[in-house]
Amino acid sequence: MLKRIDLTRDYRKHREEYLEAIKKVCEETAFSGGKYADKFDKEFAAFCGVPYAVGVNNGTSALHCAIAALGIGSGDEVIVPANTYIATAWGVTYTGATPVFVDCTPDTWEIDPDKIEERITDKTKAIIGVHLYGQPFEFNKVKKIADKYGLYVVEDCAQAHGALYEARKVGTLGEMGCFSFYPGKNLYAFGEGGSVTCKKEEYYDYMTTMKNQGCHVRYYHDMIGYNYRLEGMQGAVLSVGLKYLPEWTQRRRVIGRRYIREITNPLFTMQSHPENTDPVFHLFVVTVEDPDDLIAYMNGKGMECNKHYPVPCHLQKAYAHLGYKEGDCPNAEHLAGHCVTLPLFPEMTDEEVTMVIDACNRYKGKAR
Repeated sequence: MLKRIDLTRDYRKHREEYLEAIKKVCEETAFSGGKYADKFDKEFAAFCGVPYAVGVNNGTSALHCAIAALGIGSGDEVIVPANTYIATAWGVTYTGATPVFVDCTPDTWEIDPDKIEERITDKTKAIIGVHLYGQPFEFNKVKKIADKYGLYVVEDCAQAHGALYEARKVGTLGEMGCFSFYPGKNLYAFGEGGSVTCKKEEYYDYMTTMKNQGCHVRYYHDMIGYNYRLEGMQGAVLSVGLKYLPEWTQRRRVIGRRYIREITNPLFTMQSHPENTDPVFHLFVVTVEDPDDLIAYMNGKGMECNKHYPVPCHLQKAYAHLGYKEGDCPNAEHLAGHCVTLPLFPEMTDEEVTMVIDACNRYKGKAR
């Protein structure tokens, strides 16, 4: 079975480097934060092209830290796309603020700038845009609206490490960029990890204190804090992976562009990729009439597929108290009911890519 993503192939290829990095952490017992976490922060900031990167324990914490650093809290609202992983909204909720969900476009499947203004109130403080599946969202249009109303723009870059918007790396466009290093991301930890990129020292100082139990100096707590530190072990592993990220990204782009060019089945619809962007193809999602039927078909051909995401944020039970109903975000709801994610990871062989393409083109739906 060809997995949708197979991390064992990367591990086998770079096993000795990973084990040597882990060995150093163990020998120095630099487990919680420490020199290897700090080293990765500097390396990741340099990779993104910003002065600061604040390593944290996961991408959800990264979003929480960023929203909190902006002074957003109870009584405030933040615009969030309905078509994203739920953690985008958690980052708002954890501060006491309320996520306000906005539909996606029917082509890029990301937040629709034309539907943002109608959701802005005097309580709105920020807009979170998500570079979904590795495709940068239309930042300039969102920023223009944000500037009109005096709002912050925060980037959710959890799926888009190294993606480009008008030749600029994501994570450098808005007030802050929030990254995840969950296993399976384009850059991944051996467990959990995250980072917030920023240009302002005041944000950096706030988040480094917040993530460290509210401490600048140990045992002296300047604010209500959290245990959000990036583990030293994960920092060491991420430093190894970061060396190979450009290579992995190049391969993802080759595979993604082959899918775009060679999957010609009219039963499939794909995400649009505007010319002013260079995506990194974290996921390759298509829509079909019956996603369960396509998944069963692909499984039968020896290829694993799944769904991202089967329930849009505004219809999740956790947010039922906000009063959203079916029909409020029709594009996001359509995607949720029709999406299928195809196999895509850097270690796929050309033959495996061809196998996926051929199977997709031969798919005839339930008429087969």
